[in-house]
Amino acid sequence: MNKIVVLTGAGISAESGIKTFRDADGLWEGHDVMEVASPQGFAKNPELIFDFYNQRRRQLHQVKPNAAHFSLVELEAKFEVSIITQNVDDLHERAKSKNVLHLHGELLKVRSTVNQNDIFEWKTDLNQGDLCTNGHQLRPHIVWFGEQVPLLERAVEITEKADILIIIGTSMQVYPAAGLINFVAPATPIYFIDPKPNVSNSDYGNLTVIQESAVIGVPKLVAELMG
Repeated sequence: MNKIVVLTGAGISAESGIKTFRDADGLWEGHDVMEVASPQGFAKNPELIFDFYNQRRRQLHQVKPNAAHFSLVELEAKFEVSIITQNVDDLHERAKSKNVLHLHGELLKVRSTVNQNDIFEWKTDLNQGDLCTNGHQLRPHIVWFGEQVPLLERAVEITEKADILIIIGTSMQVYPAAGLINFVAPATPIYFIDPKPNVSNSDYGNLTVIQESAVIGVPKLVAELMG
């Protein structure tokens, strides 16, 4: 069974109604990125961090997977599918994708501020004074700027085994996630789905650019691959 690896970014979730954190001016919901997505920001103003991610978590409960998420599940009938996502939402899981790796963490999980391996499911607001089982303050289970990406090595291993690579709704500008494209074997077919692609067919060998939104482009590609 051929292996398909799918890299997804904010573009696939945006079509479910999830706002992309980063605006055109580089701000995250009106905040400087270092205020709400860095260890320094957390140390300086934890209440702002809690409020920022509590709002994101509440919004996540109001949205649903879209046609792109569900189409990727259809591929599992014919291929071994692994999804590597930069998104922190759970829309792939709610659509019933079986193999999802979250490079940048998960909004519906929290972890200890002392031991990053103490991770807990968390669907409600997180506040100052919420402690792990060892008595340490909890924080969002999000990989912030300046922090290591713990699952990067696993993502590389998955990508290296791809027979087909599909990239959906990501600018391929945020590293280290953007570098994963360089780990596929030579001659591996690569499909890039984005309404405003910043790559062209000449940038990589065997690259096919599908200039469509995720909800249109993904079902089209899936139908082609399944057919």
